Amino acid sequence: MQAGSVRDVNPLDHLSPECLWPVAATLGEGVVWHAQERAVYFVDIKQRKLHRLDTVHGARRSWDAPGQVGFALPHVRGGLMCGVQGGLHRFDAPSGTFTLCLPVEADRPGNRLNDGYVDTEGALWLGSMDDAETQATGVLYRIGADGLLSVRDTVYVITNGPACSPDGATLYHNDTLQRVVYAFDVGPEGLLSRKRVFARIAGSGYPDGMAVDREGCLWVALFGGARIERFAPDGGLLGAVNFPCSNITKLAFGGDDLCTVYVSTARKGLDEAALAQQPLAGGLFMFRTDVAGLASTPCTAPLGF
Repeated sequence: MQAGSVRDVNPLDHLSPECLWPVAATLGEGVVWHAQERAVYFVDIKQRKLHRLDTVHGARRSWDAPGQVGFALPHVRGGLMCGVQGGLHRFDAPSGTFTLCLPVEADRPGNRLNDGYVDTEGALWLGSMDDAETQATGVLYRIGADGLLSVRDTVYVITNGPACSPDGATLYHNDTLQRVVYAFDVGPEGLLSRKRVFARIAGSGYPDGMAVDREGCLWVALFGGARIERFAPDGGLLGAVNFPCSNITKLAFGGDDLCTVYVSTARKGLDEAALAQQPLAGGLFMFRTDVAGLASTPCTAPLGF
């Protein structure tokens, strides 16, 4: 199948997302599975909230962040590494405190941190973006074992979705407004090369967060598209999971078998009429798949932990 082509029959049409938490997030994002806690964390960027769902007992908890928070990822030494506007913060759940570990673009008040991802080596990949969504001031960064913030790509208005292939040799990254998913070869120390178009989004929606399954297929959430699309390793479109709300922002494979997909959504940009038709917009969703995702790796970057 050619890259970007669409099947007449959707093999994922039987998957039915269920809303687990109708939290009404303005800009829900950054959903991540915390295997040790058997919990799901996600953020609401615009409401400056960090949310947690205990998947065993169903308990829900929320905390106020010190700024717009784009992601919260488990760290090997406990706690979460959070991308807050102006820098990386360590979050300690028992005390509910955020502690600044590393300033990031503190000299760019119009920018904020958006999406983050930890690769199999424990390195943190993160993107910045123009908060007004107009200027190409966004940067893709990496922080490895040396703890240094390194630029890996530039000239984005909205960065989104870093994710790697199962062998770690390919990194995927979205230019959301251009509706393009890029692929890069990953070399030693996370150096990127051979940037190329992996897929272009056809139809409605903009590529947002994403995740890779064990078959090497890429699942891409589509903001404004009411679906998640699954792409083969060659970029061919394999199918889509349809949602009852339009703004799908991020997904994460979780559960003991990594076959439960957790999905964050958003109410941002929806008027009263649209919200009346999409009462679950901004909620945390889940669905089950036949293919497992990749196990997540905690961040090992030595950033104040």
